[in-house]
Amino acid sequence: MFKINMQIGKSTKPRFEFRTFGHTFDKSAKLMADLSVDVPESVRERSSEEIYILSKTTELSNVKIRHDEIDIKTLVHTVDGFEQWNPLLKSGFPISTEVLNNEVFPVLNVEHPPLIKEQYSLEEFLAIVCAHPQLEKINVHKQRFGFMVNKTICEVGNVVINGVRIKTISTESTELADVKKTIADLELDDFENINYVQAIKRIIGWENKPLAN
Repeated sequence: MFKINMQIGKSTKPRFEFRTFGHTFDKSAKLMADLSVDVPESVRERSSEEIYILSKTTELSNVKIRHDEIDIKTLVHTVDGFEQWNPLLKSGFPISTEVLNNEVFPVLNVEHPPLIKEQYSLEEFLAIVCAHPQLEKINVHKQRFGFMVNKTICEVGNVVINGVRIKTISTESTELADVKKTIADLELDDFENINYVQAIKRIIGWENKPLAN
């Protein structure tokens, strides 16, 4: 029996990721389902309401709020066009001023007003974001279907970004060779590899570039 050696849906060491966005990936999605080994029931289908915090000054961090927790990943480096992201922080609210000063706003690469309280609620943090000229709060709904192909964590998702419906498909692993093989097996070679931050910026008009299809 195949043993899953990565924790789907859990932060581990940095992974290489391939992800693309568009309106249809039916052929690749079917291949993914056909080639997948059994995965835990908890990740076969998941839905979540999330808030992404976008910065006009950087794309090197992925900052989102899910299940009332702030979740931050940072870009480690890029190899052969594949990004490797490192989980940096997961913290619930209220969140301390120390964490905001030392870990949250630095990765967003913006200055912010002095924080005068010892801790801030989610609503208070979002108020700071909404008032900031270089930050944007983006509402994202995700319906995700999880698979595992070639020992890589795979996903097909229905996503709504500020009311715009799109689809995404992805594969990720600590092993770059496994990701490359999976892309070939799923016939995704011709699709652009972009991350959530880049896709959202295109959808809201911060970047004048199209999605995959």
